[in-house]
Amino acid sequence: MSENEAVKNPNPVTPELLEGSAKIKFRCRKGIACWNACCSNIDITLTPYDIIRLKNRLGIKSHEFLREYTVPFEFEKDGIAGVKFKPVEGGTACRFMTDEGCSVYEDRPTSCRYYPVGLVAMRREDEFTDRKYYALVEEDHCLGHQEDQVMTIDEYRKDQKCEEYDERSRGWRQLVLKKKSSGPTIGKPSLRSRQLFFMANYDMDRFREFVRSEGFTNSFDVEPELYEKLLQDDVELMEFGARFLKHVLFGDESIPTKEGALEERIRQKEAEAAAKAELEDDAASKYDPSSEPVDL
Repeated sequence: MSENEAVKNPNPVTPELLEGSAKIKFRCRKGIACWNACCSNIDITLTPYDIIRLKNRLGIKSHEFLREYTVPFEFEKDGIAGVKFKPVEGGTACRFMTDEGCSVYEDRPTSCRYYPVGLVAMRREDEFTDRKYYALVEEDHCLGHQEDQVMTIDEYRKDQKCEEYDERSRGWRQLVLKKKSSGPTIGKPSLRSRQLFFMANYDMDRFREFVRSEGFTNSFDVEPELYEKLLQDDVELMEFGARFLKHVLFGDESIPTKEGALEERIRQKEAEAAAKAELEDDAASKYDPSSEPVDL
């Protein structure tokens, strides 16, 4: 799965997979004839860390950023969701593109940092961690490949500060790969699971309210020091969210549950069901057919 495809490609071909030591010839600079061309026709998938950086940059809540600047998509039919940048109204250009370049350059998404390199992450069904390879994207409009700067892919990633973004996105990437590689063995996720996946990955402000909730605190035994961090730090919460989803969706019980929490939850559900049935019985006993209109 390639998670960093910044520009639409109507005729995709299988890319050559490269190691980090492979050398590339590329440089993007203001003044080059193709300046802003790649930002004029975007198809950018955002990682959870991308969203945190950008929503904090703009000083807005995560749900506001998602509503205003993104559109959701499915990685596979009826499957878990991803998020893409929403281009300008009626066009294909990035909303942060200016004549001077990117207006959020210091917090630009992972895809933009990598271009023209694509990160290709793969995970085999019998493996826990993903394997990383790279692919070089060469498009007709891009003149950066004609520049005289040569460096390895690892050097380019370091220069573009991709390493931090890769590390922060590791948990999310493993979740996506685990679901895709599991296929029918996991089955179609429920609506509730898909909503939980979306919230815990992309909507940190609402996920924090969920973590604050009585249902969460009564069920999970989170260390007090970590819990305080979750209430204050978006990145800590995002990384915990990946652990939480592995626990809930895939049975990877890395978060301790409180003793008796499951039994108490079952007892509450049974009590709620009994109360509902009692109300229905009471309503039925008071039902007066004469109050209904007669169909003549």
